[in-house]
Parts: sequence; structure tokens; C-alpha cells
Amino acid sequence: MIEFQEFTLDNGLHVIVHEDPTVQIAVLNILYKVGSRDEDPNRTGFAHLFEHLMFGGSINVENFDEALQAVGGENNAFTSPDITNYYMTLPYQNIEAAFWLESDRMLGLPFSTNVLEVQRSVVIEEFKQRYLNQPYGDLWLKLRPLAYDKHSYQWATIGKEISHIEEATMEDVKAFYKKYYTPNNAVLVLSGNVKVDEVKSLTEKWFGPIPAGASFDRKIPVEPKQVKKKFEMIEADVPSDMLYMAFHMPAKFDEDYHTCDLMSDILGREKSSRLYVALVREQKLFSSINAYVTGSIDPGLLIVSGKMSDGCSLEDAEKAVWEVINNFIDNGTSEEELNKVKNQAESTHVFSEIEVLNRAMNLAFSALSGDTSNINKESEKIQSVTIEDIHKLSKEILTESNCSVIHYKSKVLHEN
Repeated sequence: MIEFQEFTLDNGLHVIVHEDPTVQIAVLNILYKVGSRDEDPNRTGFAHLFEHLMFGGSINVENFDEALQAVGGENNAFTSPDITNYYMTLPYQNIEAAFWLESDRMLGLPFSTNVLEVQRSVVIEEFKQRYLNQPYGDLWLKLRPLAYDKHSYQWATIGKEISHIEEATMEDVKAFYKKYYTPNNAVLVLSGNVKVDEVKSLTEKWFGPIPAGASFDRKIPVEPKQVKKKFEMIEADVPSDMLYMAFHMPAKFDEDYHTCDLMSDILGREKSSRLYVALVREQKLFSSINAYVTGSIDPGLLIVSGKMSDGCSLEDAEKAVWEVINNFIDNGTSEEELNKVKNQAESTHVFSEIEVLNRAMNLAFSALSGDTSNINKESEKIQSVTIEDIHKLSKEILTESNCSVIHYKSKVLHEN
């Protein structure tokens, strides 16, 4: 059970406080409700670019990292399709420095041409190294637009293509910042050796004067129900053939989410899962295979991915996966199998809350559900899933008409 208190400033900033006097650090985590799903289809990669720009200094702080390191702190950030999240840890005695630094970034960036060009180059290089010049790196650049026809999950956080970052103007950047980097579009979490009264005072002092941004409606296209199987073949210089299968599934805060999550665990979590036992250990068609869910705020994907063993064709491999899936649909699961994955899922959840930083992140994300206390209902939701729930949902989700398939073929392997 994570104890917390929350309040909202007049400018709309949602603040959550989690006291833990047993640690010697304080964590400041700020989540902005903007990810790649919020981008213009012709201007993608902006949320991720902005994550980089936020470390280029603010109006009153030329070097963000140096200022934080001077008080014993460290920081980082990440972007997802749904959010951009910034976090810092530092000795609890120096917590006001975190408020000063983070509020200054929200209040105003200098929008330096030099910083934009430097970070543009960094992001372009990241695009090339991680997505274009790495084996299987372009997989999500291909799989997302195959699986999604309308929703803006159809591109990765890095963006659709390098040109969108290359052509980003200062006006584009300023408009993005003005719309999304506002108090009323953020969740601020303080955790660790902090006190609620102190946090309230510091939040009012440093964030209270920042004006609220203009309200806006998120007009994210709703993805229509998939009614037929989608397929794409990719050939590239990769060491092995790989199979990717994506099934549309419920959103993170949907009542059926945990059922689908546990279903993926039964199929492909660890070496005791059905896919691994049947296709790696017994039939030796794959050298590795797993299943997992994307866990996105809007309806996401259940992914099955596997690397072929030498001599196994992609066609035979996909057929074998469908045999395992159809057997699962026809015969369901057992109490023993379901309890095993429930215990694994609950253990993962419990371990995710050991570190005070993770608790802060989890609180911020839980707030997006509309009820922050959902963070304390995860175990209950996991344990409430029944055999009948799994059986019913498997028949709805794990169908060919709801599946997008990529055969990632090795040129090297098939030329030799």
C-alpha cells in the first residue's frame, strides 16, 4: 500500500506527495501528458525531440545538469507514445533546488537556435543508430503502421521519418511547448524523505506563479475494429528470421486489461510459457519466443515475437504459433497455470515499488486513470481474473482477423 496525499494548484498543476522517512533522498517526478500520439502526422518525433530540448537549459539556468549535480542530484527522462516523464533524485535536504530547476523549465525555455540544432543532430543520429542501422531496429517503424490504420500509435516515439525532425522549425517547437508544457497538463510527484506541508509551500512558491495554459481537446483518431489479417514481409541484412504478430487489445485502464496481460504471460512469459515449451523446447522451431503487452493508455497491442531456429521457415513457424494459440482458445487454462502467472505478475508489481523513484513514477502514471488510488488496486485486479475471463477474452483477441503479422526475413541466411 502506497500512502499519498494530493492537491491541485489554482493553475491546474496536479501534485501528489508520498512520504517515506526511511530513505535519505527525495524524488521529484514530473509527467507531462504528451507523447507521440499527440503529434501531427506530418510533424512526428516532436515529443521525443522536446525531451532532449528540455535539457538544454532554461531562461535562468544555462546548464541544467551542472546545477543539479552541484547539490548532489541526478536526473533523466523518457518519452512514450502517451507521456513524457522527467525525474530527478537528490539529497532530501536539497529538495528546493529540484523545485527551482523544474519550475524554471516549465516557466520558460530560451529557445536557443544553437540548442535546437545540437539536439536535432542528436535525435537524428539516434534515429539512424537505433532504428535504421541496427538489426531489426526498424521493426516498430513497420509494425505500428501495419497494425494501426487511424490512431496515432501508428508511428514510434522517434517519429515516422528523419525529415520530420530535420524540417522542424523554431516556430513549430515554440508552439509545441506552449500547448503541452503547462501546469494544467502535468502531474508533479514528490516522494521520499519529504513532508506534505513543506511540499505544498514549495510548490506554491515555485510553480504557483506559472500561468495555466490554454485548454484543448485531444482529437486522437479512434482505431476501427480490425476485421481481416494484415501481413508484411521485410527482407534485411539480419542474422536470423523473426516472426512478429500483433493483436489489438484493451487499454491500460480498461477492466479487461489485466486479463489480457495475464493471457500474454500464459502464452509467452519466461521458459515455462506455452509458446516456449512447445516451440523452443519441444519442437525446436524457435531459438527464442515471448509474448507481452504494450500497456498503452488507448487500446494497445499484445505482441508475440520469436526468432527462428536454423532451417525453420517463417511460414511453418507462424503455423506452429497458431496451433498453440488455437489450442489455448479451445481448451483454456487451468487454476494452476493461472495462479502461476498471477503470482509472477504480482511479484513484478511489488518489486516495481521497492525503489522510491519507481513509486513516484507509478503514482504519476496512475493519476492518468482519473483515480490515483488505482495504484493500490493492482494486486486486487490481478487476483480477480478468472479462468472464464481468460477463455472469453482469448476468443475475442487471439483471432486471425485481429492480427497483424510481419515476417522479418534474413537476406544473409537465405543467400547462403
